[in-house]
Amino acid sequence: MTNKLNARTLSGVDKEQYEATQASPVTVLQIGEGNFLRGFIDWMLQQARNQGRFDGSVAVTQPRPSGKPKIDKLAGQDGLYTLVIRGLENGERVERKEVVSVFKQALDPYTEWEKLIALAESPELQFVVSNTTEAGLAYREEALVEGQPVQSYPGKLTYLLYRRYQAFSGDPRRGLICLPCELLERNGDELKACILRYSDDWGLPAAFKDWIAGSNRFLNSLVDRIVTGYPDAEQAAQWFAEWGYEDEMLSTAEPYHFWAIEGEPELDERLPLRQSGLNVHWVNDLKPFQLRKVRILNGAHTLMTPLALVHGLEQVREVMEHPAFGPYIRETVEQEIIPLLPLPEQELNEYAGTVYERFLNPFIRHRLSDIAMNSVSKFKVRLLPSLLHYIDNGKPLPSRLIRGFAGLLRYYKVAPDGNGGYAGVNLSGTSYTVRDDAAALAALSKAWSEAERDSGGAETIYEAAAVRLLGLSGVWGRDLSVEAGLVKAVAAFLTEMERKRA
Repeated sequence: MTNKLNARTLSGVDKEQYEATQASPVTVLQIGEGNFLRGFIDWMLQQARNQGRFDGSVAVTQPRPSGKPKIDKLAGQDGLYTLVIRGLENGERVERKEVVSVFKQALDPYTEWEKLIALAESPELQFVVSNTTEAGLAYREEALVEGQPVQSYPGKLTYLLYRRYQAFSGDPRRGLICLPCELLERNGDELKACILRYSDDWGLPAAFKDWIAGSNRFLNSLVDRIVTGYPDAEQAAQWFAEWGYEDEMLSTAEPYHFWAIEGEPELDERLPLRQSGLNVHWVNDLKPFQLRKVRILNGAHTLMTPLALVHGLEQVREVMEHPAFGPYIRETVEQEIIPLLPLPEQELNEYAGTVYERFLNPFIRHRLSDIAMNSVSKFKVRLLPSLLHYIDNGKPLPSRLIRGFAGLLRYYKVAPDGNGGYAGVNLSGTSYTVRDDAAALAALSKAWSEAERDSGGAETIYEAAAVRLLGLSGVWGRDLSVEAGLVKAVAAFLTEMERKRA
């Protein structure tokens, strides 16, 4: 019978690391028990501990009552779990297993509220990290009732900081550094704004609000790693047999990781991640890194997805391995997107290389249909600004970006499906459902139907469609049909696609 992972299961270095953690003070409060933080910041802290650079520990709690089962499982495993890193590094397959033992406490704030308050009042606490999703990092009106747990994450943190302020009589040296990892632009600024708003709602003293603003840090950050969570049952069983223990909190992640934090480099002395060899950057301004991720990583996803789906492809890796689409994606990124970005070209090309490697990860099955949702709004943020740069600056039109635009428009050649949604048919005749803003879907569907109804024949339908589709200023933010060269190029790509279908 296979053992369950817990402190008694450990031996050797794993046991030593666990015992060292249990003897260390809690310096990090983690709000979020899910796969991402456990495969990201907790793994990073483990690397720092392995090198003797970090001598603190983590207390983890969940932001919502629904997270209690995971907290209970972590507590039942003495805060231990296994992370398997697998994917491509420099073109080679890698698979590395590590027992992560940075958790000293796993507590449920809804049944152990006083324990959480006691932690907030601890002099050793220095950091708060969180990942509560974009919806979790938001203000929601809520009354403060003494003795009862606050429901929202920003509300919880407001009260915990207030208790800390009281415990240390407003000592400016006892402020905390908050590192939100939610995928929300300016996430630190948003967290601080929510806390100040709750402070006003609850009539907390002005001196406390001054302490919040002057003695605490709410650092904007940008995170990037695919954490794939628990593997399929067959793989898990194989690993458990090999390891000699079972782990209900087992998780998997890709090798790539990146964390940019808006703060001075000296903060790495307090949270020694970069000096531990991790891909962590303390920066003055996150915007170039956000733009890099949006235009290259997210942009490549949005470039490939509608076009590939129309051609019958199903997964990201399949696109990157395709003899035509793989080079097309790379060339578009390197020749039409990277030259417009405000970072050194070599740095951007190196980043693009990591993106391609991540897309080719043989252990990740990234379905294009999952990425395709809301492709219109994604295109407007990720790719349209690059296309408009060429147009507005009188530069030669970027043919590869326009091909991607045409693929998007062909993917949105849809009609009502009778169930309140919209469906299209790819070049092989297979139907698919499109999920997007209802108004955008209606406008695009109408433009296609009008073009088919009013055009003078099979050879002109695509130019008619291009004029109508590009003229949807309510969809694109401006009338793109006035750009004759763009209309002609889109029509040509649409015609080419349909000819292949025939």
